[in-house]
Amino acid sequence: MSDAGDLDLDVADLDVADLDVVGIGNALVDILSHEDDGFVDRHGLTRGSMALIDSERAAELYTAMGPGTEISGGSAGNTMAGIASFGGRAAYIGRVFDDQLGGVFGHDLRATGVVFRSRQAISGPPTGRSLIVITSNGERTMNTYLGAAALLGPDDLDPELIAAAQVTYLEGYLWDRPEAKEAYRVATEIAHEHGKVTALTLSDSFCVQRHRLEWRELIDTSVDIVFANEDEITMLYETTTFREALEEVRTHCQIACLTRGPTGSVIVTSEDEYVIEAHPVARVVDTTGAGDMYAAGFLFGYTHGFDLPAAGRMASLAAAEVLSHIGARPESPFRELLDQLEV
Repeated sequence: MSDAGDLDLDVADLDVADLDVVGIGNALVDILSHEDDGFVDRHGLTRGSMALIDSERAAELYTAMGPGTEISGGSAGNTMAGIASFGGRAAYIGRVFDDQLGGVFGHDLRATGVVFRSRQAISGPPTGRSLIVITSNGERTMNTYLGAAALLGPDDLDPELIAAAQVTYLEGYLWDRPEAKEAYRVATEIAHEHGKVTALTLSDSFCVQRHRLEWRELIDTSVDIVFANEDEITMLYETTTFREALEEVRTHCQIACLTRGPTGSVIVTSEDEYVIEAHPVARVVDTTGAGDMYAAGFLFGYTHGFDLPAAGRMASLAAAEVLSHIGARPESPFRELLDQLEV
């Protein structure tokens, strides 16, 4: 078993028998800062991407960045917070270190209403963090030091949470090290053994480039719901058009939720296809977390018995809300916004 400190007893004692979704991913502290457009070029960053960096590079960029906001983050963690904002029951599994940022991560995530009872590691690298540069057009460039998060393995899983949740949601960003790959395979086995559903978000086009063949196999054998944007899904199946990719993915999973930015999204099954309009946004301030919140809205609707078009409209609403302000979490509780929709 992994080295660990004590569980937070209040969280450990919670009844988790009726969970909607449990997310598994990189447990990171997000550090967000607005910078001028030249910052990206001056520091050799790739615009709009997520780059993995080492501890020295993390320290260099952190020093260069201006004042920022620090919150618990990571893609799947954000999605679970979004589900809780709708009023859903979400839990999260991720690896943090027994340090200041590890404590901040756990306290902050639990404060959103998410069950988090993963043990803190007492050996190995420190808690991971993602340095997010936001430029004038709202685009975010992420530079991530994974730290303890990357070492998540099967021993870090919480089988009780996975067995209890209607959906186990897997974050593509974590799929790099052998331990994490094995953890995902074990998690999907536990979920399916208990008659539950699994979901995978492709996370980033660079992730797809690295893992294309492995992810095709995983989706074929172990994943029920896929989340991807247009670039990611066409890259996954090496197609020249979105339509070709759509037709391909629908033969490999039960549901695919495919986002297309301002033009909305498409939700497909083997037989049906639903075009979801983008929810209006007065001004795009920050794209951080838009895909994460889209997944949150869809999974909340899906686990609460709404049909796929209604779940899609919830997804679009959640994505639009987070686009309108800085940060990857909702400023207004999603459950208070639902009256804007006909569901």
